[in-house]
Amino acid sequence: MPLAGRGPVGCAGRVPTPLGIPGYLGLLAVPGSCLVSATPTLRCLPTPRKNVSSSPGPAGKLPGDCVGSGGCPPAWLLLPRERNVKCFRALCCKGPPPPRPEYDLVCIGLSGSGKTSLLSQLCSESLENIVSTTGFSIKAVPFQNAILNVKELGGADNIRKYWSRYYQGSQGVIFVLDSASSEDDLETARNELHSALQHPQLCTLPFLILANHQDKPAARSVQEIKKYFELEPLARGKRWILKPCSLDDMEAVKDSFSLLINLLEERDFEPSRM
Repeated sequence: MPLAGRGPVGCAGRVPTPLGIPGYLGLLAVPGSCLVSATPTLRCLPTPRKNVSSSPGPAGKLPGDCVGSGGCPPAWLLLPRERNVKCFRALCCKGPPPPRPEYDLVCIGLSGSGKTSLLSQLCSESLENIVSTTGFSIKAVPFQNAILNVKELGGADNIRKYWSRYYQGSQGVIFVLDSASSEDDLETARNELHSALQHPQLCTLPFLILANHQDKPAARSVQEIKKYFELEPLARGKRWILKPCSLDDMEAVKDSFSLLINLLEERDFEPSRM
């Protein structure tokens, strides 16, 4: 009778099943499988091309032993169960990486602020034939450590009054403003940001405020935006990030989103610290 059947596939081939010896886990070497040695180290047996015994052979060879002149190692090793399982899991049983967390965000800003272009660029989409969002759109923006499901809301005058209907379920806010806009548009953007910061469904969420179009000559600096929007007194005690951005420097945009992801992750751990 064979000593053991073949088990599930491991790191380099099939992994042998236990022999059933109390307190020990027997490993029956299978060509191409992994052996954990007593040191312990991992080595994989080469698959023999010939002279493989299917029954006990010379000098007490076991089934599956190499009987050629290749100097094969012993066909099976007995190690303490816990040590063997630990080595096996550490070296052979590395599963797929855990799924990236997903966060639902809402992206708001006036028409022409550049929301759609920034999100499309982050998703590696073509910027040809970009048009302003008239209702809302949802994009899954992938990052190395998270996926942001961004719900972009149109910024036209007749749409902004409906923004609050789409706030529910949001875990963070992206507010995009045109730093090179007219004084009237900048004042409108200021009022909309103030309204969002104080809205019951958003006031506790992290904000990423992007001063877009910094590549334009008329663009205002971040310090000018911060002072004009009165962010220091209004957003005191809230978690917000104000960063300059433009399509010419997408690496800086990605860095800004990474800071927002950090705030989202911190928010995830808040209940565990209470």
